[in-house]
Amino acid sequence: MRSKGGRTGKGHDVENLLDELYTTPPPGFVSRREELAALTKAAGQVEDARRIRAARRPTLAAWAANLLLRSRPQECQRFLELGGALREAYQTLDASGIKELSEQRRHIVSALSRQAGRLAAEGGHQLSDTAQQGVEATLRAVLADEDAADQWATGRLEAALAPPSDFPSPTDAPTAPPAAPPRAAPRTRTRDELAERRRLRREQLAQARTSADIADRHLHGRHAEQTDAEAVLAQARDRHDRARQQVSTAEQRLRLAREQLHLAAQEQKTAEKRTREAALAAERAERTVREAAQEVKRLSGPVK
Repeated sequence: MRSKGGRTGKGHDVENLLDELYTTPPPGFVSRREELAALTKAAGQVEDARRIRAARRPTLAAWAANLLLRSRPQECQRFLELGGALREAYQTLDASGIKELSEQRRHIVSALSRQAGRLAAEGGHQLSDTAQQGVEATLRAVLADEDAADQWATGRLEAALAPPSDFPSPTDAPTAPPAAPPRAAPRTRTRDELAERRRLRREQLAQARTSADIADRHLHGRHAEQTDAEAVLAQARDRHDRARQQVSTAEQRLRLAREQLHLAAQEQKTAEKRTREAALAAERAERTVREAAQEVKRLSGPVK
């Protein structure tokens, strides 16, 4: 598959390299950028190397938002779709409907920003309160503003996004010049138009609520999966710690056994030396005894 602006066949796909670069923790961004640029240039992709060198290091909040997008693609795609549905719904909802969707929006933004914080911590960087607020501001901007959503969808934010003061509403549209008063329209037509607007409002509200509910359920499901994974990880760490302790104990016993083996080998060598010396001494003693017995026998014979 060919990425936009990337390469196929031999060489490095610059789009994939840029995606990787923007999920690199900020402290290691510059060194990784230079490494990737050098690799790309060595492959003959000079223009791609320039693009990589032109990449700007993201702030910690922007990096966490990029990491969230890359690590949770399905969840973030639903979040982007929810933003589109909410922006449409806000155009026609009344005050009570807007309040309901605002509460759902705050809940989902809070849950996703916490997830981004956990991913950042797993990547070795705990988000400060300021960085966490930057992630939340970015997610609010993504829901409220289509341009912000497009920027985040690239996964290459360099700084946190600032949300607008609120969702766009019908009053945000440019004011048209006053038209001449229309002639009296039939009351039936007015009632039909009002009923149609209300019907469209109900449909948009239902769609927005459905999107919010799906996103909320998906978040709960991911949280449950994460809780299970954390429990499994805790058990694995416990087993690892016990195994490491057992290995340490076994290594201590092995060192002690080797020391005892070395000592026993030295004692064996000493005993073998003594055994050889004792055997030589016994042999000499036997020879002396034989010689003495022969001398006694010679002296015991008749004198000539």
